[in-house]
Amino acid sequence: MTVWDGCRFEIERKAWALPFMAEPRELAGLRRVMCLHLNLWGLPHVVEAAQLCVTELVTNVITHVGPGTPTTLAVSMNGSRLRIAVIDPDARALPTLLSACADDESGRGMALVEATAERWGVILREDVKVTWCELATGLRSAYDHVDDPQVARAEALLALYSLNDQNCQTPARRVTLSAAEKVTTGLIVDLLRWLRVHGRDSQAVIDRAWSHFENMDEAESRH
Repeated sequence: MTVWDGCRFEIERKAWALPFMAEPRELAGLRRVMCLHLNLWGLPHVVEAAQLCVTELVTNVITHVGPGTPTTLAVSMNGSRLRIAVIDPDARALPTLLSACADDESGRGMALVEATAERWGVILREDVKVTWCELATGLRSAYDHVDDPQVARAEALLALYSLNDQNCQTPARRVTLSAAEKVTTGLIVDLLRWLRVHGRDSQAVIDRAWSHFENMDEAESRH
């Protein structure tokens, strides 16, 4: 997967962490949270691999440290890679890469992580253990977006629009999502105003645009 050379806005993907108790019943919720965040980050193509790694890293804690262990899931970008870290309080129970047979019911967790991630490792601190892995995203940096002509067109338009914004004097700058939303909202309002003064029904345009957007989402979900 490639990225657009003309990427103008460097939207920061802020690192996040989620404390939880390492229990089998928590796994489904952790996978849902991971899916939600990666879609918000514009990385839906990494969801399946990330969910697998989270499942195996947390299962490793449950199996080798014990159910009910206070654990934290931390997710961030490390350059172009997605970094997933599971933090638990037992620095003695180290994850081991085993050569499990195909019929084995256990021992394959870290082997699956090894096969899925670009790299993984363990960091031992005074009172915690951090087991981490990193997944390829297809991006060139933490601030890029994936190759999408619609995104590229929108970004070019927003860059031109923001030139008149005193708080955004150059399009090639790192901005927060809230700032990008503000610029986007202003652009949409101005476009709707333009349609209204030319005698067009702005609400009908909104309805058609939303319908097209939902159809696009449905088409992408089928793939």
